[in-house]
This record gives sequence, structure tokens and C-alpha cells, in this order.
Amino acid sequence: MTRLADYPDEIDALAVAEFDQHYPALQLAELVVVIAAYNEADGIGAVLTEMPKRCCGMPVDVLVVVDGATDATAEVARAYGAYTCVAPRNRGQGAALRLGYRLAARHGARFVVTTDADGQYDGAELETLVTPLLDGRADFVTGSRRLGHHVSDNRVRWLGVRVFAVLASVLTWRHITDTSFGFRAMRAELARSVTLTEPQYQSSELLLGVAARGARVVEVPMTMRLRAHGASKKGANLIYGANYARVMVRTWFREYVRGGRRR
Repeated sequence: MTRLADYPDEIDALAVAEFDQHYPALQLAELVVVIAAYNEADGIGAVLTEMPKRCCGMPVDVLVVVDGATDATAEVARAYGAYTCVAPRNRGQGAALRLGYRLAARHGARFVVTTDADGQYDGAELETLVTPLLDGRADFVTGSRRLGHHVSDNRVRWLGVRVFAVLASVLTWRHITDTSFGFRAMRAELARSVTLTEPQYQSSELLLGVAARGARVVEVPMTMRLRAHGASKKGANLIYGANYARVMVRTWFREYVRGGRRR
């Protein structure tokens, strides 16, 4: 897929304008969960129901970025009480999350959490994820299925998680066990500051980007379940793996070599 243009591009601008019209003078909670969703009308309601309304004594707001969906994802998200931003064209999860990070920070969030719309992550584990941020031990916290528990029906991807963890550890000089776990928490300003250009294979770009800035990265044991609804949009295993590796190496070169390991 073609890399994203700098934020805000034309689609970002249209989505933000619609969002501002729908939610004038919005002030979000300090803790915001951002969910990128594409044609997840059947499953996103359960994800929103499971998400705690409060965490560590703080109110929790949920921001769903609908990435050009052709179903009723936006309507369902709004019916369940989530703030909902609708991008008029499908560009990929990376584009939707980048837009969500910017909106959350712009409207007052101090901490941003990401989770998926397919029900693979356990919203009840939110406190475990956020605590290292709040007690000052981390700037970026990511769950790890290898430290915790996961159910896998795909042996190739099970192996891929381990291979990419080794590659990321070598490239960043840090011990990393899981590069693609989608349940993550970070300081909002950090999320907004990282260069994000990948429309689809964005998880390693974000992880290597924050590591290159000297952010304190902490992994915590977490649960990964099988999808409750729909099918994965990642594509065939070999194509996904090749593209994921390409993005990881390209991000490393940009941030660590050409960028001089930014801090």
C-alpha cells in the first residue's frame, strides 16, 4: 500500500471537520481509548460494552475512528456511546489510528490507549495496561501475548510473532517479546509526535518510533483471544509477513540510521 501523506491529508481534514460539527467544543477525558474500525458493525458493540467506564480512578472516554466502512459501524458505535469520527475513505488501520491519536490529544487526552474492534483483547485488563503510565514507570506500555496468554489458530502467525520480536530486539537494542499486540497505552503527546506513514502495518512503526525517541517502553502480560466476529483483514500469511518485515526495517533505517536515533 502507498505510504500516507503527512497529517492532515485531505481525508483527515474532511473527517476532522465532520467530527467537529458533530461534537462542538468537545473536552475528552484524560484517558481515551482509540479504536480503528472497518466494517465491524457486528462486533464493536461487545467491545464497547466490555470497556470499563473508569480506570485507576479516572473516567474513560472511547473514540472510534471508522475507516471508510460500508456497513453500520459508525451508527453502532454512536449507539453504544462512543465518540465517533468517520473517515470518508478506507485507508487502513494505521491512518485511522493516526487520526485518532491527533483527535484525542487535541481534545484534552493525556493518555491514549488503543484496542481492536474485533474483540481479541480483554477490556477488563485496561488497568493493568495503564498503571505503568500513571505510576511514572513508562511512557509507552504494550501488552504481550507471549508473557500472558493467547489462543492461536494459525501456526504461521504464532511463529511470526516470535521471529519479529527477535528482529525488533536486535534493531532497537531492547528486549521485546511482542511487536504487534494491539492493546497499548501511551502518553498522548508521544503518540502525536511519532512519524507515522504506514496505512496498514503500523504497529511496528509505532513501537520502533517511540523506542528511537528514548521513550520508556514496558511490556505487560495480557490476553489475546480469537476473533469473535468477522475475518482478519491482514491478508495471506506470507504477504503479511513480508510487508511487516519491510516496514520494520524501513522504520529502523529512518529513525535509527537516517534520524540518528532521535530522542
